[in-house]
Amino acid sequence: MRTAPLSRRQAPGRRSPWSLSQRLAALAWDCAWTLLCRWTPKPLNPWRLLVLRVFGATISGRPFVHQRARIAMPWNVELHDAACVGDRTNLYSLDRITLHAGALVAQEAYLCTGTHDVADAEWPLLTAPIVVGARAFVGARAFVLPGVTVGERAVVGAMSVVTRDVPAGACVRGNPAR
Repeated sequence: MRTAPLSRRQAPGRRSPWSLSQRLAALAWDCAWTLLCRWTPKPLNPWRLLVLRVFGATISGRPFVHQRARIAMPWNVELHDAACVGDRTNLYSLDRITLHAGALVAQEAYLCTGTHDVADAEWPLLTAPIVVGARAFVGARAFVLPGVTVGERAVVGAMSVVTRDVPAGACVRGNPAR
């Protein structure tokens, strides 16, 4: 069960699914994060949140974003109060990623909103949003696939591969996570 069906974003013919302005914005973002945030110590989290807001992230309350986190497209990220994006976590936000209040994504976890349709000869890009519910925990090096919702207070074990929605309060682990 998925919260959202995978939706094609790439037109046939291997053209980029991103406009020139989107690609330039992504380049500006990469440069800005590297120059303005990557070197900052943990107490400068408010500065990192400001830079994220400037680049279109939706932020409510005071989440924490580690300086070594990687965020592909901040305009597709929504962070709520006390949400935490850990050290070297990767938010591959080709589509929307929402972390609700108190959600914790541990170090080196990978939330991936994009994949490819390998059944199609052109392998077009497919995207779908990821939602991590309030007070949910995604363990170290876990991998969350496109279209997955991790329910409120759910726990995803370290190094798990999450291919389906995780119900509220559930604890899953393994590959695939069960």
